[in-house]
Amino acid sequence: MTIHILATGTSRGIGAAIAASFDTDDVRFVGHSTAGHDKAIAADLSDPDATRALWWEAMGRLDGRIDILINNAGIFEAAPIDQGDDAWLADWERTMRINLTASAELSRLAVLHFREIGGGRIVNVASRAAYRGDSPAHWHYAASKAGMVAMSKSIARGYACDNILAFAVCPGFTMTGMAEDYLASRGGDKLLSDIPLGRVAEPTEVAATVRFLALEAPASMTGAVIDINGASYVR
Repeated sequence: MTIHILATGTSRGIGAAIAASFDTDDVRFVGHSTAGHDKAIAADLSDPDATRALWWEAMGRLDGRIDILINNAGIFEAAPIDQGDDAWLADWERTMRINLTASAELSRLAVLHFREIGGGRIVNVASRAAYRGDSPAHWHYAASKAGMVAMSKSIARGYACDNILAFAVCPGFTMTGMAEDYLASRGGDKLLSDIPLGRVAEPTEVAATVRFLALEAPASMTGAVIDINGASYVR
């Protein structure tokens, strides 16, 4: 049976690598981006209505069945604590909305759907920051990714009996535009010295892990959190 996959945030970086990783598999893949293109549904995940619309449009494109949900979309925007109260709160809520709440909404719809079709898988792309924390200007980012990990574990524990499996992937620095900007702003060489492997991860390395969890990981792995950080944070 052909596997049907919905993945968010597939326009560039890790998401584009995730989409490409399924090219040779017997799958039907629907991606997502904020702007949309011929292979991706347009949806601004800061808008709750758009998140739900994304799910139902993907269902339509995939003939009413989604087997795997991959939550990869996310933002990494600074929120310095010394900015104005309203601005800081708006930045916090925007990051939580896009990184965590949209993923939760899609995961909820996926669990309800999976219960009807006999099972499915959710793979959440979180971050090393979920465990290690992040910079003083990125409390919200770390908190959103920690929430994704906790959500993945809760889904795994709550719905394994329904053949619904959930996993999380926690990359460290990955060579995307977002990471390049962060490295440049904080002295790349110093940050790289904190990675025993001596380099940041490639998007294809994260994508290979996501693909494994989506298609090949044994059911007993449900609830697993996989680190991809060059041993810069070992749990």
